Amino acid sequence: MKFSYDIIVIGAGHAGCEAAAAAANLGSDTLLITMDMNKIAQMSCNPAVGGIAKGQIVREIDALGGQMGIVTDETAIQFRMLNRSKGAAMWSPRSQSDRVKFSLLWRHILENTPNLSMWQDSVNQLIVQDGAVKGVKTSLGVTFKAKAVVLTAGTFLNGLIHIGRTQVRGGRISEPASYGITEQLRDLGFITDRMKTGTPVRIDARSVDFSQTTPQDGDNDFHKFSYLPSVSRKLPQKQCFTVYTSEKTHDILRAGLPDSPLFNGQIKSIGPRYCPSIETKIVTFADKTEHQLFLEPEGLDTQEYYLNGFSSSLPLDVQVNALQTIPAFKNVQIYRPGYAIEYDFFDPTQLRHTLETKLVKGLFFAGQVNGTTGYEEAAGQGIIAGINAHQTVSGGEPFVLARDEAYIGVLIDDLVTKGVDEPYRMFTSRAEYRILLRQDDADMRLTEKSYKIGLATEERYKLMLAKREQRDKIIDFCKDFSVKASIINPKLELLGLQTLKQGVKLIDLVLRPQLTLIILAELIAPLKELFKTIEENRRDEIIEAAEILMKYDGYIAREKLVADKIRRLEDIKLSEKFDYASISSLSTEARQKLEKLKPVTIAQASRIPGVSPADINILLLMLGR
Repeated sequence: MKFSYDIIVIGAGHAGCEAAAAAANLGSDTLLITMDMNKIAQMSCNPAVGGIAKGQIVREIDALGGQMGIVTDETAIQFRMLNRSKGAAMWSPRSQSDRVKFSLLWRHILENTPNLSMWQDSVNQLIVQDGAVKGVKTSLGVTFKAKAVVLTAGTFLNGLIHIGRTQVRGGRISEPASYGITEQLRDLGFITDRMKTGTPVRIDARSVDFSQTTPQDGDNDFHKFSYLPSVSRKLPQKQCFTVYTSEKTHDILRAGLPDSPLFNGQIKSIGPRYCPSIETKIVTFADKTEHQLFLEPEGLDTQEYYLNGFSSSLPLDVQVNALQTIPAFKNVQIYRPGYAIEYDFFDPTQLRHTLETKLVKGLFFAGQVNGTTGYEEAAGQGIIAGINAHQTVSGGEPFVLARDEAYIGVLIDDLVTKGVDEPYRMFTSRAEYRILLRQDDADMRLTEKSYKIGLATEERYKLMLAKREQRDKIIDFCKDFSVKASIINPKLELLGLQTLKQGVKLIDLVLRPQLTLIILAELIAPLKELFKTIEENRRDEIIEAAEILMKYDGYIAREKLVADKIRRLEDIKLSEKFDYASISSLSTEARQKLEKLKPVTIAQASRIPGVSPADINILLLMLGR
């Protein structure tokens, strides 16, 4: 039994699993400590991964050499590419997973990762000496030493569950909370606060009248999360279902508001604006007569369903009575009610972009302890924290992703620079370079960067290079191949499309919104022959990547130009010893914000709320720019 490691990761949620796997795969001797080894990577809320902007994060994790995309694909029971009616920058993969299989596969991966050990226990104290973390102490009285610690405690720090006026201490339903760490860190100078999140009722499918629901099928095409061709969606696919609330439902919910912890003063912490409870919906959108709900399967071998859109902390009887007004749930039987949970988090402006804390060297935070919500946001932070913990103990350079390189970069920069006033959730609108951050090209953006530090494998790197070569071969062919009007016009007429007045390059036809490369391959034999030379198990993926680059070339080039201009400001470093308080020409708010946050670059300073362009110009002048 060992009691000394390079890195200790506290918590085996989505952040902790990615952090531990990344650190160990990079070569650090890593210990993952979790309260329950049967709850690894537990899907505490909905049994799904991905969604708008979140799906892009998962693809980025995969491109870096993380595990979430692999686990999701291998346990998927429904896959959908959201926003297909919009431009490619908005396409977002989402998958329902088998909750039990998801957790079991994660455990299998972790238990078979070299350099990674596991310990079932609760950490109640960090060992901090001379401003640096040295290890942890557990509730079983065990001391483990380490050069770096990653804290990924999720909702467990002083967690308190609410169901109506009933309060239960816990990090999840039927699981104990964690005590001691918040109080210790507060004593060390950390700013902490409370947040609230919630989860819906779980329903027994045997009590549902599915004839009163609308089925929702998944996609059955080549799309998935992992870029590895060896990874696929193997499990049988299941349907989701939609139902609607009614005014009668709302009347029952409204009558229960006096007993709602959200409205009677019982909960005082910050809740998520973008994932509101059903009681918040009926108050905020009082004019709406119905709300759509999604009935989602929890797995292949269970009758348990998750009712997405019905998050609630109302008393049990109110939840059940309201559900029974929905025709499909007239005879509803539930496994457990929805509940709200309050927990501690730490102001993320106390972090560097590496996710190392500014106050304690070698201590990293990732996941909901930073004020975020969502498995994907947690996992994205986890892999970056794990990488940088390894870089710290091994003497490597910090690994930081810029805002024009990844949604993960946007996420972390927002947290560190702006802080949070509610649980942070990623949206495409938060990314100013979302045309550059598409789900189809995360491997092109990130795999080489990760390969250089040793996380992405050589196999991943070679797959990325081969994909790029074949993608570019298609683009070059389309740019060079001439299409004669006399040959193509009869075929265009059959499709009801505008004919050509003269010959054009094939790329001019690709740019037409009504035409795709797959359609054109049926019209132009040489293109069809070219496609046969593309590796079969990735052919559709590579063709789509080439088509997106051609169709959106102008937009991509323009956004790159803007990003390059901003990147120059990222290269202008600011010293942490800069005395902003003494610069009287700065506005009072700018002096206060800059002194508190100590931005690393001019670009980061420019994104701080309250720092104006005039303040940035003053800093540039002082730096001789």
